[in-house]
Amino acid sequence: MESLTGRLLVAAPALKDPNFDRTVVMLVAHEDDGALGVVLNRATEVPVGEVLDGWDGLAIEPGVLFEGGPVQPDSAICLARTRPEAPMPPGFQQVSGAVGTVDLSADPAALIGALVGIRVFAGYSGWSAGQVEEEIAEGSWFVLDALPGDPLAGRPDDLWPMVLRRQGGMLAAVAHFPADPAAN
Repeated sequence: MESLTGRLLVAAPALKDPNFDRTVVMLVAHEDDGALGVVLNRATEVPVGEVLDGWDGLAIEPGVLFEGGPVQPDSAICLARTRPEAPMPPGFQQVSGAVGTVDLSADPAALIGALVGIRVFAGYSGWSAGQVEEEIAEGSWFVLDALPGDPLAGRPDDLWPMVLRRQGGMLAAVAHFPADPAAN
């Protein structure tokens, strides 16, 4: 099995689960026993500083919590992007290139010079062994390469069509697929 860690799962219009309608999920782990990711384009209105003291200064705009997925919504996963040439900061676990997870029990002040920014996700998206591969084979997800800026996109609501458009060809046409009003 080829690991999909660091890649994007982009919801196909055929995916009817309202938890994932028009979502872009970054897989932060994909192993034989399952996969774990966070939805990159579901911002809430809750400022990061309201739930995590000291982390709001590192949160990139919009500086709010994101809905990472339907699993354990009371837990948090933090994605960050390191600065070029900066050493790997303490508590940083690389996912792909300069993007990784950050241990939220770390001191945020110690990370300021090492990170471009962070995004905090409440909950996550999880799949048991073989489940994500099955969903991909059924056509529920497009598996696409992530760009370093995707996890911290300035306009997360536009991420789904943006990722599809940059693929070109038929995938670019999918970006114009009408939204299902019943899913929202």
